[in-house]
Amino acid sequence: MVKKVIIIGAGPAGLSAAYTLSKNDINVEIFEASPHVGGMSRSFDLWGQRVDLGPHRFFSKEPKINNFFDEIIKEDYTLVNRLTRIYYKKRFFDYPLKLLNVLGNLSIATIFSILFYYGKQRLFPIKNPETFEKWVTNRFGEKLYTIFFKYYTEKLWGIPCSRIDADWAAQRIKGLSLFEAVISALKSNKGNKHKTLVDQFAYPKNGTGTLYEKAQDFVIGKGGIVHMQTPIKKIITENNICKGVITTDGIEHYADYVISSMPLTSLIKGIDTTPIAVLEASKKLYFRNTILVYLEINKENLFEDNWIYVHSPEVQHGRITNFRNWCSSINKGKTSTILCMEFWAFDTDKIWEADDAYLNDLAIKELKTLNLIDSNEIVENYKIVRVPKCYPVYEIGYREHLDIIENYLTNIDKLIPIGRYGAFKYNNQDHSILMGILAAENIINGTNVDLWKINTDTEYQEDGEVKDVLVQ
Repeated sequence: MVKKVIIIGAGPAGLSAAYTLSKNDINVEIFEASPHVGGMSRSFDLWGQRVDLGPHRFFSKEPKINNFFDEIIKEDYTLVNRLTRIYYKKRFFDYPLKLLNVLGNLSIATIFSILFYYGKQRLFPIKNPETFEKWVTNRFGEKLYTIFFKYYTEKLWGIPCSRIDADWAAQRIKGLSLFEAVISALKSNKGNKHKTLVDQFAYPKNGTGTLYEKAQDFVIGKGGIVHMQTPIKKIITENNICKGVITTDGIEHYADYVISSMPLTSLIKGIDTTPIAVLEASKKLYFRNTILVYLEINKENLFEDNWIYVHSPEVQHGRITNFRNWCSSINKGKTSTILCMEFWAFDTDKIWEADDAYLNDLAIKELKTLNLIDSNEIVENYKIVRVPKCYPVYEIGYREHLDIIENYLTNIDKLIPIGRYGAFKYNNQDHSILMGILAAENIINGTNVDLWKINTDTEYQEDGEVKDVLVQ
């Protein structure tokens, strides 16, 4: 009988696992390295308002995820109408595509060029495209790839698209094609099936992080323990069986199972018996960091988008979130607007080490470049949040190294890696929640669902109707 489970990390994956285990009267002890719960999906108070770490939304057809949300949030959420646009060459493109908007923003020559290269690719497809560049070009044609994929993707990952594995496109773009996008545009996007075309989402009234704060409260109420600012130094194993963890203060903690959402590369280093070949494989995997620049601007209506994807190469940031346009409850009666601008970097990039004042000046300059603010708008406050190891980089060859690690960890009983960091997989928070729930159910029911396969299927979980999701 399972009496206790240790969980490393209090993000979406860790807390969904903890919640599920606690519901089934299994004792849980969580170790979180930071002072906060929610991981990259946390919320916090800022200048009298409430903000998240960038844009995070809930929209899934998966019952386990919806039940998790419903049980915790109950009626304390709203459905937000999604409005997102793509900024490219000083023009804004509606996203999902709207035919008249696309035609109005592109020259006739560009439109014909898109169709020409798309037709050419249909006639002469690339067999077994191995890179992101080839995969997307194969699907959309070279011209559309350059306009709507290349620059944003290279900002995010910090390497050329020719070095990014096709897995990234296969997981995130799935079955969407130019033909389907045009049909969707002609139908005014009614009946869209793909995750990138969903136009409404659920949002807790006090921010995304509310879900995880309440999950933590539930776990504690069931007798669970949550240690904040308590990193893990070592994983205790005996005869290929995980027995517990050692925290950085040297204290040993034992349990029947350990669920880990700490970065996979750090997990491997924390196991003393890890073979050299596995350690070498882990060194080939790396993450991308995020710099979030929050600006409070003394204007209520800057623009109507929830967030904007910035594909334009003349600025460094890649996405802007406007928290004024999510739900009024997080604005708390204030009339100023809080924007969050995202810059991405590696540890060795100069911008990662740049001081806060420089990043503030850069963000304001780039907002003016996009004409989103002018000289009349006053930036009243700014705050910089640096988030390390946000995105697992899918460089060509990563899968070979990851397979070595997966095969090794699969043979360590009672140790379960989950989540974006823990499984080195670009999960949405919905995917991470599902991973956590399934990990807990494997323990509770003695099942063996392969968690490594979450988010590798071709059918995405967000293709349901909004009326069927989170509204019972």
